[in-house]
Amino acid sequence: MAGGWTRDGAVQDQIDDSVADAVLAARASMPSGDSEPFCAICGDDIPEGRRLAVPGVRTCVTCQSGRDRPLATTFNRRGSKDSQLR
Repeated sequence: MAGGWTRDGAVQDQIDDSVADAVLAARASMPSGDSEPFCAICGDDIPEGRRLAVPGVRTCVTCQSGRDRPLATTFNRRGSKDSQLR
């Protein structure tokens, strides 16, 4: 599929570059260095397997999963007319 003055495959190249940039940004935000033996939030032991798997880890699995959970929103994302008329 050609798009204007671009060559064939240019759109896929742009998608690939966007994905590569997102992967690099995610890797840059990952912790590095020595892992902590105790969780920085709750103080529980961090299992050795987690410390070896994620270098530079600072939190236990329970605390990290709580931090990774998205905040609940009160917006209606269904978009039905009934819910918008209330």
